[in-house]
Amino acid sequence: MKDFYIEDAARFENQAVTSYFCLAAIAARDRKGSGQYLALTLADKTGQFEARMWEDFAEVLKSCGTGCYVKVNGQISKYQGKFQITISKMRAAGESEVDRADFVPTTKYEIGAMDAELREYVGAFRNTHLRALVMAYLDDPKLGAAFREAPAAKRLHHAWIGGLLEHVLCLVRVCLATAPFYPEVDRDLLVTGAILHDMGKVRELSWGSSFDYTLEGQLIGHISIGQGMLCEKIAALDAARPGWAFPPELRMLVEHMILSHHGKLEFGSPKLPMTPEAMLLSALDDLEAKFQTLRNEFAAATTSERPVGEPTEWVRSMERPLFNSQAYLRATVGDKSTGE
Repeated sequence: MKDFYIEDAARFENQAVTSYFCLAAIAARDRKGSGQYLALTLADKTGQFEARMWEDFAEVLKSCGTGCYVKVNGQISKYQGKFQITISKMRAAGESEVDRADFVPTTKYEIGAMDAELREYVGAFRNTHLRALVMAYLDDPKLGAAFREAPAAKRLHHAWIGGLLEHVLCLVRVCLATAPFYPEVDRDLLVTGAILHDMGKVRELSWGSSFDYTLEGQLIGHISIGQGMLCEKIAALDAARPGWAFPPELRMLVEHMILSHHGKLEFGSPKLPMTPEAMLLSALDDLEAKFQTLRNEFAAATTSERPVGEPTEWVRSMERPLFNSQAYLRATVGDKSTGE
């Protein structure tokens, strides 16, 4: 096990550390005046921080590439409110020197329990066609296993092993809690969309020593991949059950939810949500993802010892800083009642 994790940076400010990291990014950049320096991003299961190496890095460039493990010696410091490390020595690390569990973030929830809960919701479907469709995904030996392991994103929300399953399960819970307020919504159809909307991410993303996009993910994207997967699954279901056909009208409604779940054309959705289920799914999916990003930013602010009376750093994905109102009230009001 590593002795130093990135989340420990505040305790080691202005101190030298030696530890292992996953190399998330590396590039030689021109220095002002002359020469070059090495700009890196190092990662472990607790997060990422920037690193700089100012000299003697020719061998590093030859032997170290994105995604490899490295052993680093350097000094922790804070620059523009964020911790970083200035590297004096660095080399590639062998697989036998590291434990993958130290580097790849993993859901804090038990994957088997999350999968079982999701299956209970599907088992309660009244629509037998939708139940068969979703279970065909979950029971697929290759696809189902990838779905349970995949992250939901490379860097933003639920970017950890099991993150996609965690995101989907949270979204399904919110959908089930919200649907009774909207009688226009078909519950089984809504939950089907919640489970399948991001299924294309199992092929859009890769996960090993670090998370990245596959070539298919970069060229096609998870929405279009997910649309193709739906057509493939329905065709396989129809072929496996002579005399039984998945209704094309139902397929079209599920397909529409997949294609429209990002909500806006500029966000990558080929279509805008047009059905009650697609509208509610898009809104709740966006909310669930935003709140996980919010939790991540609050945790990062705590790690960097940012004062509770200040907003977080600018969050590019949300185009705003965020403010932890609960932490602020605890620090300023304490446990006092807000009554008259």
